[in-house]
Amino acid sequence: MIRKYKPEDIDNLIAIWQTANAIAHPFLLEAFVERVENDMRALYLPNAETWILEVNGIAIGFVALIGNEVGGLFLNPAHHGQGFGRALIDHAFRLKGPLKVEVFEKNKIGRRFYDGYGFIETERHLHEASSEIVLTMCKN
Repeated sequence: MIRKYKPEDIDNLIAIWQTANAIAHPFLLEAFVERVENDMRALYLPNAETWILEVNGIAIGFVALIGNEVGGLFLNPAHHGQGFGRALIDHAFRLKGPLKVEVFEKNKIGRRFYDGYGFIETERHLHEASSEIVLTMCKN
């Protein structure tokens, strides 16, 4: 089941993000990750259009949308490769139509997922806050 975010979901979503982020982004510096976690609590999750995927009433992943941009897609890694990420992006696509996402060049998990879904790289740039290269990818 995919449902809309509620403020009481925040701790569960942060826990999902922490686990998935550690696997997808081991190259990010700890200080940057701490800043992002604080921003997720204070800014990103409360202000984005966030959708939660539940299995048997338990949140296992989420997608946060800002307009037609995927601001974040994170799944509990125990559920990777089972179609749940695709279900969340399918939901986002039904809501928003063409989508775009920024993904770190070194994020092999995210890049493989978005490539497999049919997103195409349209540009790349230096993400100054992390000093990492970010790819902008689009799916029409």
